[in-house]
Amino acid sequence: MTSADRAEPATRTATAPAPRTEDRPVPGPVPLPAGTGAPGRAGGRRAGNRRAGRWWTPWLFLAPALVLFLYFKFIPMASALTMSFQEVRPYLGNQWVGGANYTAVLTSDGFREAAWHTVVLAVGQTAGSMALGLALALLMEGQGRRLGFVRSAAFLPVVVPIAVVAELWRIMYHPTGDGMLNSLLGLVGFGPSGFINDPDTSLVSLVLTGVWRGAPYDMMIFLAGLAGVDRGLYEAAKVDGASRFQRVRHVAIPGLRSVLTILFVLAAIRGLRVFTEVFLLTNGGPDGSTEVVMTLIYKLGLEQNKLGVGAAGAVLLFLATLVLTLCVHLFRRRDDA
Repeated sequence: MTSADRAEPATRTATAPAPRTEDRPVPGPVPLPAGTGAPGRAGGRRAGNRRAGRWWTPWLFLAPALVLFLYFKFIPMASALTMSFQEVRPYLGNQWVGGANYTAVLTSDGFREAAWHTVVLAVGQTAGSMALGLALALLMEGQGRRLGFVRSAAFLPVVVPIAVVAELWRIMYHPTGDGMLNSLLGLVGFGPSGFINDPDTSLVSLVLTGVWRGAPYDMMIFLAGLAGVDRGLYEAAKVDGASRFQRVRHVAIPGLRSVLTILFVLAAIRGLRVFTEVFLLTNGGPDGSTEVVMTLIYKLGLEQNKLGVGAAGAVLLFLATLVLTLCVHLFRRRDDA
């Protein structure tokens, strides 16, 4: 036998045709137990049913607060809006007067002065509380037991009742030479001031009181915002030779842009709605130098028993606050774009 004859069987074996596909056994579907369907569809259906069955759970937890808001906030707001177009006559039935109440508010004696005083107080308290709050936040930023104690002490004016705050500042604003603040002014060579008893200084005195009360609240919000600023940016700016003021200006403040917007809106609303401090310290005096819109509404609605006129003034103040909030948000969106 030659070598070619010995190699022929190996060649035949290597080139043998493979079995056809149709000759191979095809595995059939795996039978499922009776009463079961496709596992994927069933699992998705069960998960969807569970999600659909729990959509009301958050609303269940929010229901008590929503009921309180509805009863004590939204229903009175709707009633005030209705009363602003009526002459309120207890036990006799209200009478529809249209826009006469709004005309009475806008043309009342001292409305322009009260509106101007409100704007001055809002601007002064907003700017002062935000500036002082940012300065306190920058000084108290960091970790430490002593800083925690100082923050708690600085936050006390926010939690103290406003009546106590007003009485405290009334004592400090005592107009005689032996008053607390006048004694401090005497140490530096200034004469005694009338403060809230002087028409020239009464409005500024109220601004100082509002800044003292509002700055700690702004400080806590600023501290929360500073915690989110990247510390690496501070280190990079320090390596580049930036001073402390430059790091605050170019790193901290840009990182607090959203916080500044929120605080500006809150502080502006707080300034426009100022009432308790003015009512307890000056009640609009002396000679109307501290009359604001809220005290004017109070006098028109309750002291003069013109509840419809007072409701109209409250609606006007709400619209002014709403317009301010919308303007700030539109400005922020345009700035971000």
